[in-house]
Amino acid sequence: MKYNFLKPILILTSIFSLLQFPLQAQELINERDVKKLYQMMQGFYSSEIQSLEDSSYYDIRLKMVPMWTDFEGYWLYVEQAMSDSEAKPYRQRVYQLMLANDSTIESRVYTIKNGEQYYGDWKYDNPLEGLTLDSLTERKGCSIWLYKDPNGTFYGSTNQNDCESNLRGATYATSNVVITRQQLDSWDQGFNDAGKQVWGAVKGPYQFRKISRL
Repeated sequence: MKYNFLKPILILTSIFSLLQFPLQAQELINERDVKKLYQMMQGFYSSEIQSLEDSSYYDIRLKMVPMWTDFEGYWLYVEQAMSDSEAKPYRQRVYQLMLANDSTIESRVYTIKNGEQYYGDWKYDNPLEGLTLDSLTERKGCSIWLYKDPNGTFYGSTNQNDCESNLRGATYATSNVVITRQQLDSWDQGFNDAGKQVWGAVKGPYQFRKISRL
């Protein structure tokens, strides 16, 4: 059967438009859904196709691999880098997925102290081995709150302007995401005090297509 590539794009576009308005109701979720999302997010992603179709987007590689299993929630190690410099990621994060309530999953975001020593740890069976919780710094206000639609797609965003940012004159940043088994769409933007966008994609989200599963 021929795969219809247009259908998921239309679905993702519709979900991003919904994120601009208050949500009326969400699907009920439980710990099994948190684990499902955790498994869906794992893998290697690329925005190459999007960059070839629109030169305003860069060719970026995104890697998300499982890490700790001894602490509360589900943990992922994340690196994001330009395709021509994958050994030097411009963004390095740790995500902690937890059930917030019966309709919401919280994805907490952490940076790593002296994280450069762990660049490339996605290659190993036990990434960030030896790292302790006190080596992480939570980005307060930058959690992404995720919901599930009836088709099993997860979508969500940061909470308004709670996520502080000083990059390129910004005072706060926002993130909107849509996650399916084949793709992760992410729209990160920074804004100044006047509400003017000063960094991030302008036209729409980056479309990271999964190129390899774990």
